[in-house]
Amino acid sequence: MNPGEQISQHFARSQKALSDALPVLNAKIANSAAAMAETLDAGGKLLICGNGGSAADSLHLSSELLNKFVLERAPLAAISLNSDVSALTSIANDFAFEYVFSKQVEALGKKQDILVVFTTSGNSANISRAIKSANQIGMRVIALSGKTGGAAAKLLLEDAIELRVPNDETARIQEVHGLIIHCLCDLIDLQLFGAKA
Repeated sequence: MNPGEQISQHFARSQKALSDALPVLNAKIANSAAAMAETLDAGGKLLICGNGGSAADSLHLSSELLNKFVLERAPLAAISLNSDVSALTSIANDFAFEYVFSKQVEALGKKQDILVVFTTSGNSANISRAIKSANQIGMRVIALSGKTGGAAAKLLLEDAIELRVPNDETARIQEVHGLIIHCLCDLIDLQLFGAKA
């Protein structure tokens, strides 16, 4: 297969992943954005985390909210738990990597906050621990996942929202997560500031 054909296949699989996800996730994305906007409007914050490419998604979402998506507006309280290298490395070194997010949730999280996790498989131990800590605090959880939802899906309480991409390919799940991030930011701005992208 030549490079052009390989690229075409990636585009085709991406387009299919996006079209398959829309009917499954449309209402859940809207509900997630409404919950996030309500939390932010009430003075709460979003704590966001993920591993690898999902760590990049965590940083992407927090930066769009802290700075801006499209609209010039007030900054919104969103913290990526991936961004504090000293905290991450000290927790991993002194305890274990599976605690790098849960300890931050326990330190920073309040009942009125939301934990947003990105996990393509749902099977990362540090994501599961973060969800458990959020549940103990009484924080709502929004999980952007894929495949079967993994261990994380089994930890989600009744008020949690799971945005599970109906796909088994990690790259495709991450591509859909990227679009979901933009939808969330647009809808949050619309709800809080009356403007849309």
